[in-house]
Amino acid sequence: MATSEFGQAVRRWRDRVSPEAAGLPVGGQRRAPGLRREELALLAGISVDYVTRLEQGRATNPSDQVVEALARALRLSDDERAYLFRLGGLQPPGPGTVPVHLTPSVQRMLDRLTGTPVAVFDATWTLLQANPPYAALMGDPSGWRGHERNGVWRNFLGLSVRVRHTPQSRRDLQAALVADLRAATARYPADQRLKRLVADLLVRSDPFARLWESGIAGHHQAARKTIDHPRVGAVTLDCDVLTVAGSDLRVMVYTAEPGTQDAGRLELITVLGTQALAG
Repeated sequence: MATSEFGQAVRRWRDRVSPEAAGLPVGGQRRAPGLRREELALLAGISVDYVTRLEQGRATNPSDQVVEALARALRLSDDERAYLFRLGGLQPPGPGTVPVHLTPSVQRMLDRLTGTPVAVFDATWTLLQANPPYAALMGDPSGWRGHERNGVWRNFLGLSVRVRHTPQSRRDLQAALVADLRAATARYPADQRLKRLVADLLVRSDPFARLWESGIAGHHQAARKTIDHPRVGAVTLDCDVLTVAGSDLRVMVYTAEPGTQDAGRLELITVLGTQALAG
């Protein structure tokens, strides 16, 4: 059970993270240099009311997912993250669970690629963090909750995605995602969140169940993708997926060849997304 020390720690760490460091637009007068509660809530994907209750000690049972999201949004070190878990009455994730902590080097990369769409996923293809250009290109993920943040779930359950597919390319992608998920279950047999995801997919999606039962092997590879943006139209980009050694994080990066029409459209998408955030 979380104590008042949990809320005090969140508030203390919130005060030390500037909005610029978190990739947020800065505007208007601010009483403190750190993040506002609504900004922390946005970054962590939880409600402002819940952040308030946690800081005031009125919410005393945060879930593992909430503590992990707060640690990520607050840019905590490994030791600070473990401390926050313990303050919340929880055990820090062990070696048999899927790594979801963004290393400082990955965070710095996100901070510096301000004009490039970048997102970080864990080994199950659950979205951990996306920068503003990625949100502008693929749709704002800040309102996604639970399984909605998982790329396998979104593809098999028909949730909104902007990537254009032929029937064959969709089959190929789904097969690769299932193979990736199967490999993750072998590497992280103790991860309960992963077990729940697979169990729910088996119940909710017959195509997933058929692929899962086939024992398919393989992995998701980089490719050129065409994204149908609602305001700019179709833009074709190179999508590269980089795996972070030692953490099993996947960094997805979208780029266009300089000087091309697609590069111009990507730049426009990024500008439009920035304007939407400022508004």
